[in-house]
Amino acid sequence: MNLDPVIHAPARLQIVSLLAAATEAEFAFVRDNLQISDSVLSKHASALETAGYVEIRKGHVGKRPRTWLKLTPQGRQAFREYVATLQRIVGQPLADLPRDGR
Repeated sequence: MNLDPVIHAPARLQIVSLLAAATEAEFAFVRDNLQISDSVLSKHASALETAGYVEIRKGHVGKRPRTWLKLTPQGRQAFREYVATLQRIVGQPLADLPRDGR
């Protein structure tokens, strides 16, 4: 059971988690919700794009440039597998613990 190293970085996991709940999200929305800088988001979004997990689309709203991020089908599948792996890792030990945590 290996966790996907592309998704495993905390900032990337947050990005992918946020994008999994949306069709597409504007760069500023992702940045503000995750409370990270433009440069951190840009760096991690580029890594996810290189892996084929995120599509980055640039355009304009009026005269203002905008950037949108969305998970690709490959990214959605990788995220599902990542979450399933986490559940396998933590699920069994938690189920075996007594209710009082001892």
